Amino acid sequence: MTQAEQTAFAPLRRNKEALEAIIFVIPAVIVLFALFILPLVLLFAASVRGPNGPVLDAYEKLFGTAFYLRTIWNSLRLALLTTLFTLAIGYPASFALARARGFVRSALLASLFLPLAAGVIVKAFAWTILLRSDGIVNSVLLALHVVGAPIRMIFTDTALVIGAVNIFLPLMILPIYAVVAQLDGRLPEAAATLGASPTMAFLKVTAPLTVPGVLAGVALVFSLSVSAYVVPTLLIGERYPTLSTTIAKAFLLARDPTFGSAAGVALLAIAFIVVMLSARIYRSEAPQ
Repeated sequence: MTQAEQTAFAPLRRNKEALEAIIFVIPAVIVLFALFILPLVLLFAASVRGPNGPVLDAYEKLFGTAFYLRTIWNSLRLALLTTLFTLAIGYPASFALARARGFVRSALLASLFLPLAAGVIVKAFAWTILLRSDGIVNSVLLALHVVGAPIRMIFTDTALVIGAVNIFLPLMILPIYAVVAQLDGRLPEAAATLGASPTMAFLKVTAPLTVPGVLAGVALVFSLSVSAYVVPTLLIGERYPTLSTTIAKAFLLARDPTFGSAAGVALLAIAFIVVMLSARIYRSEAPQ
């Protein structure tokens, strides 16, 4: 085939390649639409469904009632505290994990992955056993004569935050560890040759490079903890209503799917905003 013929058939080949790509993409688009987009559309439609057409009564009830505003704040507060504590614990732990070698690293990784194999219900129940009046924690405190009588730890805000941090901590450590493990160990030495102190080298060189892992961990932990249902139900109960428990009650007890769907849309919007903000911050911090 001459050069002129190849040039003439080039658009046809490109069209054929584009058509083949579309054919391969169509199944994925159908699955994405059926499993993700369509349920969200149906959820929003259910949240505005009224006897005579679309209404916003459920949203007015959700955002116009002091009790439900407190419920939204409870969910946000739990997510914020969980994210902050997991970040404070997980950030240095990620560096320790990245710098460990041999058996120590394997043991540390196993201690992270094995809890993920256990269900959230199992871990939440374990904390109820540890923190109850006759639990291990109170028994140790009594044996050491730190307290004279069992103290109330279960069904408190402290128990809720401790349990949530324990459950979601691996999800903060692993993304940060994945980034830290790829950092060149010679970077602090290079910064030192330019006159930077260890603290300045960390703040100006190492820390900025870990931002992608931090953002991924924050988005993951916040979006999961803000929608947590089992943890607040088992560790604090009815005295700390959240959006997730409100949704469950609306569907299972009150038989009000419209309000439950509205609360679900609000919860989804919160998680979506956090993820999008994390992505935006990452793009702004990424090198051009």
